[in-house]
Amino acid sequence: MDRIRTAVACVEGLGVPRGSRMFKHALQAVAFLSKDKITANVEHLKKMFRWSDAEVGIAVSKAPKLLSRTKEFLHFRSEFLISEVGLEPAYIVYRPAMLMYSLEGRLRPRYYVVKFLKENGLLSRNRDYYSAVKITEKEFVEKFICPHKEAAPHLAKDYAAACKDEVPTRFRFT
Repeated sequence: MDRIRTAVACVEGLGVPRGSRMFKHALQAVAFLSKDKITANVEHLKKMFRWSDAEVGIAVSKAPKLLSRTKEFLHFRSEFLISEVGLEPAYIVYRPAMLMYSLEGRLRPRYYVVKFLKENGLLSRNRDYYSAVKITEKEFVEKFICPHKEAAPHLAKDYAAACKDEVPTRFRFT
């Protein structure tokens, strides 16, 4: 019973309110982690994403499983989203679900498609990256691939290749 009370206190201390729908997910994320491990993971999130304690609380309250992800898992996503895509850490705080998606199967291929479409004038420059990432595969194809069949007939094939972790020539940007 003490372990449960400790986990509940830990989750509330991270900023996940007891009545929220994410509370049970946060409990599951911390249930088998020591207090030291949780503290280390919080510190790692702060360092890697340049987040404050409050920002970590916001991100964890939206995606509690962040606490159970490995440093390597988060590192690769941090590098990609901040360095390559150019997202601000504050942007990611409010959309931490994107950190849970597959880098090779979703984040990178969809980024390539969106960037290709923007650079070729086929998509509004101010289109939000997260709007392309959060939708289902079917919706993504319907909204970002199908409308451009004539202007970019190779796009579906290039996207499929990118999903297999291959980078088609048309997706290599300088």
